[in-house]
Amino acid sequence: MNIPYGKQHITEEDLAEVSRVLQSDFLTQGPELARFEEAFARRINAPYAVAVANGTAALHLCAMALGVKPGTRVITTPITFAASSNCIAYCGGTTEFCDIDPDTFLMDLDALESMLKAQPKGYYSGVIPVAFAGLMVDMKRLRALADEYGLWIIEDACHAPGAYFTDESGENHFAGQGDLAECSIFSFHPVKHIACGEGGMITTGSQEIFKNLNLLRTHGITKDPDLLEKNDGPWYYEMVELGYNYRLTDFQAALGRTQLGRLDQSLEKRNAIADYYREQLAGTGLGFQKVPEGFYHAYHLFVVLSDQRKELYQYLRENGIFAQVHYIPVHLMPFYRKKGWNAGDLPNAEAYYDKCLSIPMYPSISDEELQYVVKTIRDFQAGT
Repeated sequence: MNIPYGKQHITEEDLAEVSRVLQSDFLTQGPELARFEEAFARRINAPYAVAVANGTAALHLCAMALGVKPGTRVITTPITFAASSNCIAYCGGTTEFCDIDPDTFLMDLDALESMLKAQPKGYYSGVIPVAFAGLMVDMKRLRALADEYGLWIIEDACHAPGAYFTDESGENHFAGQGDLAECSIFSFHPVKHIACGEGGMITTGSQEIFKNLNLLRTHGITKDPDLLEKNDGPWYYEMVELGYNYRLTDFQAALGRTQLGRLDQSLEKRNAIADYYREQLAGTGLGFQKVPEGFYHAYHLFVVLSDQRKELYQYLRENGIFAQVHYIPVHLMPFYRKKGWNAGDLPNAEAYYDKCLSIPMYPSISDEELQYVVKTIRDFQAGT
């Protein structure tokens, strides 16, 4: 056996679409990008979508579009990939970290509220919640807090396309829908639900932000007559903002669109795998992420908590199962320690890190492989 924690699944349909685009007139800045954006917006139920080079680029552009600059303070979770925090640093802002809930592994909204109450309104400008492993934060409560304290929200939904929660009125709110966050971002890294090799998407409900994102992802250059200071002819363009080359190619967009077409199938399989793990590993002493009632989990990751994480990690590797750790707390990275963060500052996040292990979770895993993963874990637990 050689079983990774995550794995892309490329089909004949994917190959055919990419091949078609590779033989077309456009490899980038062609029609496939808009087709992917429109399909993604429809599936997520968002008014606008902007495809970009990767999830990190998506975060950076959102921070720029929302005006992050030196002196801007933004709160995020330490249990995430570093990009969720770094996007603020890219713009010269300051990241503050809020501890996690020990049951859901998500940003603790009680702790967040305490942070907000401890400072005058306006001290913080924004918050970046992370839908860790595929489980959304209670975005309705977060929106209420953000409105009360004057914050904008960038929802990091890289793990959660298709995730949603049902509120008390019975209304579903999808990750990235655009009604509870100014911007939401997604990633198309190979181990994600939608694999483009690299790639990302920003969704928003704001036409103004949408237009700004489109400008910023292409060097801040425009041919829009309404934005030009002068117009020398149909060839003429102007750089009106300092932007970046954060475009997605057309062949990546074609791959993303076919992968998007299998999202529901992927979510169904991922949830079935999670149910199997919870059932088969019950009583072994391992801990699991708590899923609140009314929340639909997208299961990018399946995380277990083990008191012997390092030993279990090594035992699985010796038996051909390549688990992974998600994540080393961002506030303990040397870059952020130099900014004053220390061990002990966020005890729930640090306690989580000491025990967390992501075991294989991807739709193409076979029943035989799943049974082998479970047996191997149970054998380890029984022998310790």
